Amino acid sequence: MSSATQSVLVVEDEASIASFVSLYLKNAGYEVRTAANGTEALASAQSEQPSLIVLDLMLPDIDGIEICRRIRQKSDVPILMLTARDEDVDKIIGLEVGADDYMTKPFNPRELVARVKSILRRSGPDRNERESATLQHGDLHIDSGRREVKVGDDEIQLAPKEFDLLWELLDHRGLVLTRDQLLERVWGYTFAGDTRTVDVHVRQLRRKLGEASPIVTVWGVGYKVGPARDVVKA
Repeated sequence: MSSATQSVLVVEDEASIASFVSLYLKNAGYEVRTAANGTEALASAQSEQPSLIVLDLMLPDIDGIEICRRIRQKSDVPILMLTARDEDVDKIIGLEVGADDYMTKPFNPRELVARVKSILRRSGPDRNERESATLQHGDLHIDSGRREVKVGDDEIQLAPKEFDLLWELLDHRGLVLTRDQLLERVWGYTFAGDTRTVDVHVRQLRRKLGEASPIVTVWGVGYKVGPARDVVKA
């Protein structure tokens, strides 16, 4: 599906921000609708069924976390969350309830457009195409076709980007993948200084997988998955 036929719902109560975000997205070929509060956002998401939602965290009636949670109960539409606070807790909560990515205000609108393009490209019908259908790591089993993660017989619920990151790390076990490489391979973009999103997602994976979590070593330049004897900090 081309960007000319895709629509983006921008949920932002600050008119100036909503205006320039809409302008850049329209110039990129997207059909854009806006909502100034959570009530409008939920109604529009249901009636218009946008291809992607740009969702502000702080809204006058219903906060972005709750909106994301409600949308995820009925839809897997990609969600890019905006937050004015540069705190990991906001990002973690947003990712936990199903956001695909986040950006911290102030942001470069060109970067936002790049992320929108990347998210839509990777959430398209070809997103499940991989060289191998499954990966196994101890009790951890990953099925790319079903986008399913299991520890033994128990299914683990992962957000879309958490799944993609886990697959990328395990598919290159034994190798060091830099944060920039992971940004490019999993998120589809490279912007210097914004590699923290990788760290946030890795922490989420460790928390959700618990004792079944692969040994993901923090190296000076990135991350590596390998057996315990290979764990060496750079």
